[in-house]
Amino acid sequence: MAEITWIKLKTDMFDNDKIKLIEALPDKDAIIVIWVKLLAAAGKANCNGYIMLTENIAMNIEEMATIFNRPLNTVRLAIDTFRRYGMIEMDDGDAIRIKNWDVHQNIEGMDRVKQLNAERNRKYRERKKQQALAAPKEPENTKSDVSVTSRMTLSDDTETDLDLDKDLDKDIDKDKDIQQTVGQSSVASQKLFTFFTTRLNRFASEQLREDINFYLETYNDADLIIEAFNRSLADGRVKVKEKYALGTLRNWKHEGVTSIQLLEQKEAQQLASNQGNNTKSDGYQANLGF
Repeated sequence: MAEITWIKLKTDMFDNDKIKLIEALPDKDAIIVIWVKLLAAAGKANCNGYIMLTENIAMNIEEMATIFNRPLNTVRLAIDTFRRYGMIEMDDGDAIRIKNWDVHQNIEGMDRVKQLNAERNRKYRERKKQQALAAPKEPENTKSDVSVTSRMTLSDDTETDLDLDKDLDKDIDKDKDIQQTVGQSSVASQKLFTFFTTRLNRFASEQLREDINFYLETYNDADLIIEAFNRSLADGRVKVKEKYALGTLRNWKHEGVTSIQLLEQKEAQQLASNQGNNTKSDGYQANLGF
């Protein structure tokens, strides 16, 4: 997924019953500011709604108090309030996640607009190609700006920030790969659904479906995703299993490991290299009479 630098705040957010209840509390202003800071932190982390300090470390309440520049007791009160009203959720490792994250970050809407823009660009290029075949060649210094025609006025459902246009332009070339992944993901989705509900004891829900779509759109290979989670479960020292798995997947992607086959090849090569180094070391020690 592309880096996203915006979140959505609805103009009627203060009409929400939960916000009205918060406004009745003594520290109402501080709690609402902390809520907005949590949303911004989740958007900055771009980790499906989780509040992260780094790629592999979830932000705890003490760190939030420092980073948000608010008293620790106020932050604790805010977190307890958000949990009570179902605005956040916490996993076994106390990692905090914004519930219904798609309400604040319309990733599906952004992808839909990207797909429409990609189709508009394809039709535009095809039309220009047909025109070039039917008309004299244009002078070399004549250029057409495809990006101008690709700008769209978003509907109410997908209207976000003007920064969305920048994200669309950067990611148009990736649309084909994303569409192929989504179009072929039924078997992969079922495999991940089974793993999450049995191995991780996650409940079948709309949120689980969104999480599975996120993993598949970002890391593509269901077997690779499952392997990362299995390794996080196997390491008893890891408290925040899902964050550990996400960090592992990010590292693999950074190293160019995008499938379970590539992972097996990479680790086989590393094992062979380590064994070769050990053999050389043993031979060297033998020559020295050790």
